[in-house]
Amino acid sequence: MKQPIDLSTRYRYLFFDLDGTVTDPMQGITRSVDYALNHFGIVINDLRELCPFIGPPLKDSFMEFYQFTEKQAEEAVEKYRERYTETGLYENEAYPEIADFLEKARRQGYKLMMATSKPDVLAKRILEYFHLDNYFLFVGGSGMDGSRYTKADVIEYVLNENGITDLSEVVMIGDRKHDIIGAKKVGIDSIGVLYGYGDREELTAAGADYIVEDIGGLGRLLLK
Repeated sequence: MKQPIDLSTRYRYLFFDLDGTVTDPMQGITRSVDYALNHFGIVINDLRELCPFIGPPLKDSFMEFYQFTEKQAEEAVEKYRERYTETGLYENEAYPEIADFLEKARRQGYKLMMATSKPDVLAKRILEYFHLDNYFLFVGGSGMDGSRYTKADVIEYVLNENGITDLSEVVMIGDRKHDIIGAKKVGIDSIGVLYGYGDREELTAAGADYIVEDIGGLGRLLLK
């Protein structure tokens, strides 16, 4: 991990994860995962057990945590979306101070973009709901059809759609190892945040270039 320094003039583009970085989706995601698991006769007594589903691609999580076959995992994702698209995406809250950070970053001249594993159509609805959509010049996510499956796929999509070729000008900000691994695969720097759903050990092991405790730490790292 690189030593913390003043990065206020280093980057031009800030790429943000959504869940666990801009908003806290715990209630909506875990309740929707619970809904999907109930379809398979699986009963969860404590929704906090389902927090590991926050961040990674859902299909992978159903296969990893419940040993679903690929076909079962795809069915589970469909059941999840039945509830999430109508109710779950609103069972969510923006992190305190995130709007202020985004406003200051934009005023400083950063170009803010989203790179989320969530389908982009849902990410856009969430940002609009919290009145955060105006901060982002572009919102990139996975496709409802399963396209852009990995975080690296999403990051590459955002880069390509915006004609960004100088990777040294870009940094990915996220709370889980998938954000960090995706950034490394594409060749951009990354900042891990600890106020979401990944811990320091996870982000360090994934190879985060920088790690901050909170949104205030993001400000101290990136803002003048």
